[in-house]
Amino acid sequence: MPSGVDGSGRTGAFDGPHPHERVRAQQPVLVLNANFEPLNVCDVRRAVSLLMTGKARLVEDGRGGIHTARATFPRPSVIKLENMIRRPRARVKLSKREVFRRDNYTCQYCGKRTSHLTIDHVIPRHRGGGHRWDNLVAACPTCNRRKGGRTHTEAGMPLKKRPAEPAATAEYLFDRYLDDYGEWEKYVNGW
Repeated sequence: MPSGVDGSGRTGAFDGPHPHERVRAQQPVLVLNANFEPLNVCDVRRAVSLLMTGKARLVEDGRGGIHTARATFPRPSVIKLENMIRRPRARVKLSKREVFRRDNYTCQYCGKRTSHLTIDHVIPRHRGGGHRWDNLVAACPTCNRRKGGRTHTEAGMPLKKRPAEPAATAEYLFDRYLDDYGEWEKYVNGW
Protein backbone atom coordinates (compact mmCIF):
# COMPACT_ATOMS: atom_id res chain seq x y z
CA MET A 1 0.00 0.00 0.00
CA PRO A 2 1.43 3.44 -0.90
CA SER A 3 2.47 5.65 1.98
CA GLY A 4 -0.20 8.01 3.28
CA VAL A 5 -3.06 5.84 2.06
CA ASP A 6 -5.19 3.92 4.55
CA GLY A 7 -7.20 0.83 3.76
CA SER A 8 -10.10 2.88 2.39
CA GLY A 9 -7.97 4.37 -0.38
CA ARG A 10 -8.25 7.89 1.01
CA THR A 11 -5.27 10.03 1.76
CA GLY A 12 -5.88 11.18 5.32
CA ALA A 13 -3.99 14.48 5.37
CA PHE A 14 -4.98 15.58 1.88
CA ASP A 15 -8.73 15.01 1.87
CA GLY A 16 -9.72 18.05 3.92
CA PRO A 17 -12.70 17.93 6.25
CA HIS A 18 -15.13 15.06 6.08
CA PRO A 19 -18.15 15.95 3.85
CA HIS A 20 -20.47 15.88 6.88
CA GLU A 21 -18.24 18.41 8.67
CA ARG A 22 -18.39 20.76 5.64
CA VAL A 23 -22.20 20.57 5.68
CA ARG A 24 -22.33 21.20 9.43
CA ALA A 25 -19.98 24.19 9.02
CA GLN A 26 -22.51 25.70 6.60
CA GLN A 27 -25.54 25.29 8.88
CA PRO A 28 -27.31 28.58 9.61
CA VAL A 29 -26.75 30.43 12.88
CA LEU A 30 -29.06 33.19 14.10
CA VAL A 31 -27.14 36.37 14.98
CA LEU A 32 -28.69 38.60 17.64
CA ASN A 33 -27.81 42.20 18.38
CA ALA A 34 -26.63 43.09 21.91
CA ASN A 35 -30.29 43.81 22.81
CA PHE A 36 -31.35 40.35 21.50
CA GLU A 37 -32.91 41.78 18.30
CA PRO A 38 -32.49 39.26 15.44
CA LEU A 39 -30.06 40.78 12.91
CA ASN A 40 -29.24 38.15 10.32
CA VAL A 41 -28.16 34.58 9.67
CA CYS A 42 -24.59 33.45 9.12
CA ASP A 43 -22.99 30.02 8.84
CA VAL A 44 -21.34 28.07 11.67
CA ARG A 45 -17.86 28.92 10.42
CA ARG A 46 -18.52 32.69 10.66
CA ALA A 47 -20.26 32.29 14.03
CA VAL A 48 -17.29 30.39 15.49
CA SER A 49 -14.98 33.13 14.20
CA LEU A 50 -17.09 35.77 16.00
CA LEU A 51 -17.05 33.68 19.19
CA MET A 52 -13.29 33.06 19.08
CA THR A 53 -12.52 36.77 18.59
CA GLY A 54 -14.78 37.77 21.48
CA LYS A 55 -17.18 39.73 19.27
CA ALA A 56 -20.09 37.45 20.19
CA ARG A 57 -21.14 35.00 22.86
CA LEU A 58 -22.94 31.69 22.58
CA VAL A 59 -26.65 31.76 23.41
CA GLU A 60 -27.81 28.35 22.06
CA ASP A 61 -25.76 25.39 20.90
CA GLY A 62 -27.75 22.16 20.87
CA ARG A 63 -25.96 20.82 17.81
CA GLY A 64 -23.11 18.88 19.32
CA GLY A 65 -19.54 19.99 19.03
CA ILE A 66 -16.82 21.05 16.65
CA HIS A 67 -13.80 18.84 17.21
CA THR A 68 -10.24 20.00 16.69
CA ALA A 69 -7.02 18.21 17.49
CA ARG A 70 -6.82 19.92 20.89
CA ALA A 71 -10.36 20.84 21.93
CA THR A 72 -14.07 20.52 21.35
CA PHE A 73 -16.20 23.64 20.95
CA PRO A 74 -20.01 23.79 20.99
CA ARG A 75 -21.55 24.17 17.52
CA PRO A 76 -23.63 27.37 17.79
CA SER A 77 -27.25 27.74 16.78
CA VAL A 78 -27.80 31.26 18.19
CA ILE A 79 -25.14 33.85 19.03
CA LYS A 80 -25.40 37.38 20.46
CA LEU A 81 -23.06 40.20 19.54
CA GLU A 82 -21.25 41.79 22.47
CA ASN A 83 -21.60 45.34 21.10
CA MET A 84 -24.75 46.97 19.80
CA ILE A 85 -24.85 47.35 16.01
CA ARG A 86 -26.79 50.33 14.68
CA ARG A 87 -28.32 49.69 11.29
CA PRO A 88 -31.00 51.21 9.09
CA ARG A 89 -34.52 49.81 9.22
CA ALA A 90 -34.56 46.40 7.59
CA ARG A 91 -36.40 46.03 4.31
CA VAL A 92 -37.38 42.95 2.36
CA LYS A 93 -35.32 42.79 -0.82
CA LEU A 94 -37.50 42.93 -3.93
CA SER A 95 -37.07 39.64 -5.78
CA LYS A 96 -39.20 37.14 -7.66
CA ARG A 97 -39.00 34.69 -4.76
CA GLU A 98 -40.11 37.33 -2.25
CA VAL A 99 -43.08 38.38 -4.41
CA PHE A 100 -44.20 34.73 -4.55
CA ARG A 101 -43.71 34.42 -0.80
CA ARG A 102 -45.63 37.64 -0.07
CA ASP A 103 -48.50 36.39 -2.27
CA ASN A 104 -48.44 32.96 -0.59
CA TYR A 105 -47.59 31.20 -3.88
CA THR A 106 -51.09 32.06 -5.12
CA CYS A 107 -52.14 33.65 -8.42
CA GLN A 108 -53.49 37.07 -7.53
CA TYR A 109 -56.03 36.93 -10.36
CA CYS A 110 -57.65 33.47 -10.21
CA GLY A 111 -56.62 32.44 -6.67
CA LYS A 112 -54.95 29.20 -7.78
CA ARG A 113 -52.13 28.09 -5.45
CA THR A 114 -49.33 26.57 -7.51
CA SER A 115 -45.57 26.28 -7.74
CA HIS A 116 -45.68 27.35 -11.42
CA LEU A 117 -46.02 31.11 -11.17
CA THR A 118 -44.87 34.13 -13.10
CA ILE A 119 -44.47 37.75 -12.13
CA ASP A 120 -46.98 40.20 -13.56
CA HIS A 121 -46.74 43.99 -13.65
CA VAL A 122 -50.21 45.23 -12.62
CA ILE A 123 -49.64 48.33 -14.77
CA PRO A 124 -47.49 47.06 -17.66
CA ARG A 125 -43.99 48.51 -17.88
CA HIS A 126 -44.55 49.78 -21.41
CA ARG A 127 -47.39 51.88 -19.97
CA GLY A 128 -45.30 53.41 -17.21
CA GLY A 129 -45.67 50.74 -14.52
CA GLY A 130 -42.55 50.40 -12.42
CA HIS A 131 -40.72 47.38 -11.10
CA ARG A 132 -41.87 48.02 -7.51
CA TRP A 133 -43.58 46.10 -4.72
CA ASP A 134 -46.89 47.88 -5.34
CA ASN A 135 -46.91 46.97 -9.04
CA LEU A 136 -45.81 43.31 -8.95
CA VAL A 137 -47.97 40.26 -8.25
CA ALA A 138 -47.69 36.51 -8.59
CA ALA A 139 -49.75 35.19 -11.51
CA CYS A 140 -50.25 31.77 -13.04
CA PRO A 141 -49.08 31.59 -16.67
CA THR A 142 -52.68 31.32 -17.94
CA CYS A 143 -53.80 34.53 -16.19
CA ASN A 144 -50.61 36.34 -17.16
CA ARG A 145 -51.18 35.52 -20.86
CA ARG A 146 -54.88 36.40 -20.60
CA LYS A 147 -54.11 39.80 -19.07
CA GLY A 148 -51.39 40.49 -21.64
CA GLY A 149 -50.27 44.11 -21.95
CA ARG A 150 -53.43 45.54 -20.40
CA THR A 151 -54.12 46.73 -16.87
CA HIS A 152 -56.06 44.36 -14.66
CA THR A 153 -59.09 46.68 -14.91
CA GLU A 154 -59.02 46.70 -18.73
CA ALA A 155 -58.73 42.90 -18.74
CA GLY A 156 -61.62 42.52 -16.26
CA MET A 157 -59.34 40.64 -13.86
CA PRO A 158 -59.65 42.03 -10.32
CA LEU A 159 -56.78 41.44 -7.91
CA LYS A 160 -57.31 39.19 -4.87
CA LYS A 161 -55.42 41.73 -2.73
CA ARG A 162 -53.65 45.02 -3.31
CA PRO A 163 -49.87 44.52 -3.67
CA ALA A 164 -47.63 46.25 -1.13
CA GLU A 165 -44.14 45.90 0.31
CA PRO A 166 -44.18 43.33 3.12
CA ALA A 167 -43.22 44.56 6.58
CA ALA A 168 -39.70 43.46 7.43
CA THR A 169 -40.60 41.90 10.77
CA ALA A 170 -38.31 39.28 12.26
CA GLU A 171 -41.08 36.70 11.80
CA TYR A 172 -41.26 37.47 8.06
CA LEU A 173 -37.48 37.60 7.57
CA PHE A 174 -36.62 34.43 9.51
CA ASP A 175 -39.75 32.25 9.35
CA ARG A 176 -38.34 29.96 6.65
CA TYR A 177 -35.78 28.73 9.21
CA LEU A 178 -38.18 28.13 12.11
CA ASP A 179 -39.42 24.69 10.98
CA ASP A 180 -35.87 23.32 11.10
CA TYR A 181 -34.53 25.48 13.94
CA GLY A 182 -37.35 25.72 16.47
CA GLU A 183 -34.98 26.99 19.16
CA TRP A 184 -34.85 30.31 17.23
CA GLU A 185 -38.56 31.00 17.70
CA LYS A 186 -38.25 32.62 21.14
CA TYR A 187 -35.67 35.08 19.74
CA VAL A 188 -37.61 35.88 16.56
CA ASN A 189 -41.19 36.30 17.80
CA GLY A 190 -42.16 39.79 18.87
CA TRP A 191 -39.52 41.75 16.92
